Amino acid sequence: MSLWKTFKMAMQSVLSNRLRSVLTMLGIIMGITAVIALVSLMSGLTSEVTSAFEEMGMEAISVSITSRASTKELPIEDVEELMNENPDIIAGYSPTISMPAIMKDSENETISSTATGINEQYLGLKDYNIAYGRELTYIDIERRQKVCVIGTYVAQNMFGGDAVGQKLSLSGTPYTVVGIIEEQDDSTEGSSDDIIYVPYTVAMHTTRTNQISSYVIYATSQDTVETAEDLVEAMCLNAIGDEDYYTIVAMKSVADRLSDILDKMEMMLIAIAGISLVVAGIGIMNIMLVSVTERTREIGIRKSLGAKQRNILTQFVMEAGMLSCIGGVIGIIVGSILAIVVGRLLGMSILPTASSILVSFTVSAAIGVFFGFMPARKAAALNPIDALRYD
Repeated sequence: MSLWKTFKMAMQSVLSNRLRSVLTMLGIIMGITAVIALVSLMSGLTSEVTSAFEEMGMEAISVSITSRASTKELPIEDVEELMNENPDIIAGYSPTISMPAIMKDSENETISSTATGINEQYLGLKDYNIAYGRELTYIDIERRQKVCVIGTYVAQNMFGGDAVGQKLSLSGTPYTVVGIIEEQDDSTEGSSDDIIYVPYTVAMHTTRTNQISSYVIYATSQDTVETAEDLVEAMCLNAIGDEDYYTIVAMKSVADRLSDILDKMEMMLIAIAGISLVVAGIGIMNIMLVSVTERTREIGIRKSLGAKQRNILTQFVMEAGMLSCIGGVIGIIVGSILAIVVGRLLGMSILPTASSILVSFTVSAAIGVFFGFMPARKAAALNPIDALRYD
């Protein structure tokens, strides 16, 4: 018997028991739906996390000196020397000093914010483009000029957009806006457009501190981050002397660890969803055993007319595989729709990957064949005389 005839017989058998077929497929549908939805959501979450770290700078290494190290410091000259001695590893650096910024908007309402003191390299290292005006310069830093570069949210909220050359009052001190950074996010409060940058020397003077307790150092690429981190560690240990007094955090290391955790979570969720696929496979096997019992006389008649064991085996395996494949396709469709809907509710752009769809379909087909083989083998092994006598 040809495979096409076997396929038609299997399809006819599936369609002749529609309700039972649907109930049999439910387990596969639910399992594949869960797998597709979970894999898509976790992939989307991983992409969101990776994008967030890329925005912060995967090459960035943060150095913080703790308050306990009151007599210890990391001189800016040491950081400058490290960069000059390793130009192929260290791309640049900047102190980062936070200072409070109390402002009044166009409606004369008080806004509490934070300004960050940086050097002339920082904006370039962050890949920020200036939409209007200019960046901070070495002269601004050296002369402690009260100038600032702001994000689009501050420009819109404080000046209606045209801010270059305007005076921005920070805690009672006027600063001249010399540049507006190109929009990074959505120009809302708390976004990456809600930023104010001033010369770090001005921030030090404003906060009345003579020590820099925080730096951000950039490696030349993601490939040199680990080497750069080792160099920074050696510099801090030499300058401060006790590793308990400083903290070094490489963004790439944090991103890699977080991605690894998310990958493990994804595998765990897939394993949990996979349990339902095993249960569904057992359900298919039980239904196929019932089907073999119900069709014993049919099998006996086919064998007495010359059907071989492989014909019977192929038909029942094909029926089980068909049930599983149809359930898998429905599960893929439902899971994809669910992932897209949930992604939109969470504000993420999520689309099932081709690999996850292919793997899910392959797994569903394999489950049908695997769990359908034992009932099929039982059907194929029936003695035709005993099968004909079965009542």
